Amino acid sequence: MPKRLFDLILASLIAVIFVIPFCIVSLMVLITSPGPVLYWSDRVGRKNKIFRMPKFRSMRNDTPAVATHLLSNPSQHLTPIGSFLRKTSLDEMPQLWSIIKGDMSFVGPRPALFNQSDLITLRTQRGVHDLMPGLTGWAQINGRDELPIPVKVELDVEYLRLQSFFFDLKIIFLTFLKVLGRDGVSH
Repeated sequence: MPKRLFDLILASLIAVIFVIPFCIVSLMVLITSPGPVLYWSDRVGRKNKIFRMPKFRSMRNDTPAVATHLLSNPSQHLTPIGSFLRKTSLDEMPQLWSIIKGDMSFVGPRPALFNQSDLITLRTQRGVHDLMPGLTGWAQINGRDELPIPVKVELDVEYLRLQSFFFDLKIIFLTFLKVLGRDGVSH
């Protein structure tokens, strides 16, 4: 099955099944902290094209737009339900929109923030920028937020070499297990 068709079918199916939980999470975000329900982040997509990626807002409005690991005390920026959203990966679910729109795939390197020049440069040098970014990826199931950037890029390069429909299914399955176990999540 072509990857794009698989992405569209799976994203549409999940969006329909999870419409009520999406509404509940939206209401929880709205009630527990001032500001919008969604946080739109400028991310680097395929061929280094910038796109806007939605997430349920887990951080306060005044949080700097940098990678979480660059904040001196990330937990001070979390909303009252932010930690829960991140640990359960519910904050990522609005990215189904990015998959349906064609900016992302289910599996690929996680999209870098627009200002993560070290990650963007290494990925470009290694050809990873030719891949569609993903909701999950090989690096996510092998360390997620805990990986240093060079290791993350090596795992992205490995995915570039090994990518196939069945490898993607394996990554999706392993991601599901990681999320259930809340493994490798920072804050």
